Amino acid sequence: MTQNSTASHVVITGAAGYIGSLLTGYLLHHGYQVTAIDDLLFGGESLLAYLPHPNFNFVKANVWDPRVIKNAVRPDAPSPFALVHLAAIAGFPACQAVGRQVAWRYNVEATQRVYDQAEQLGIERFIYASTYSTYGLSPNGEPVTEDSPLNPQSLYAETKIAAERFLLNQAGLNCRPVIFRIATLYGLSPRMRFDQIINQFVLEAYSRRELLIYQRGYSRSYVHIQDIMHGILLGLESPLDKIGGQVYNMGSEKGNYTKDQIVALVLKRLPETAVQYKDMTFGGDMRDISVSFEKIHRELGFNPTLTVDDGIREVLNALRTGIISEPKDSRYRNAQFIVQ
Repeated sequence: MTQNSTASHVVITGAAGYIGSLLTGYLLHHGYQVTAIDDLLFGGESLLAYLPHPNFNFVKANVWDPRVIKNAVRPDAPSPFALVHLAAIAGFPACQAVGRQVAWRYNVEATQRVYDQAEQLGIERFIYASTYSTYGLSPNGEPVTEDSPLNPQSLYAETKIAAERFLLNQAGLNCRPVIFRIATLYGLSPRMRFDQIINQFVLEAYSRRELLIYQRGYSRSYVHIQDIMHGILLGLESPLDKIGGQVYNMGSEKGNYTKDQIVALVLKRLPETAVQYKDMTFGGDMRDISVSFEKIHRELGFNPTLTVDDGIREVLNALRTGIISEPKDSRYRNAQFIVQ
């Protein structure tokens, strides 16, 4: 860790979630002090292992609270130098389920409130987890870059774009935003999700020996959740005068796949699976894109090391060993409606 002991305190919102629960342990392992905030919508078991850690502090709170960050930071703790904002209604099905007003409140207005508190507390960097779904579709089939036009195909993407724009408008203040547009995640986490495409495919192929695929020819970009941990660490440790106010696509060109290619990788591990394809039009996330990750590779040295096959293998192993006993339970999904 490059930070000194007086600048090693990080606040994480959404800390009990898919990214946050893994990131909390990762940062504790790297010597950081972590204040974890979550309202435990999906339970808090993902944070249990960290409770005895001397550098861990958990606060059950909702990010809509206008004083949530101020109240969470203990007076005897060193001032946090960074805040990683993960709390959100994540994914287009979840946003559709709650509706525009609620999605906007928690994905846009709560982000504004959290940022304003970070600025008032003197926090110097604000790392924001956005999504590559802001791009929607690739113009002319070319890989999208951070400068490509944004073309949201869902309410979720709309809220993320609005939050990004607010943060980039604050780039001249003392609390500098860093925005990561993260590719579709896969892999194991203490708060597991089976509504992510690859994780979902493995579960369905293993439990039902069947896959039902929509949007067959669509391309998307995927990255292992463990690699994202290193990417966020780079966001914490890279010079702020270099990355402050910047947007980075987070992933790897090696993670650009069509759905047919993902299905083929699943069938490699579960060859007895039957596959059916259906056409479906719905008012949701119609992403069909390839993504360029040249900027984050060039400027931050971000180089993912894990592959889709690695993720398929580890999720399948977790299912086969029974370590996730009820993988179809609702707590492993942010919404019940999933289109594969």
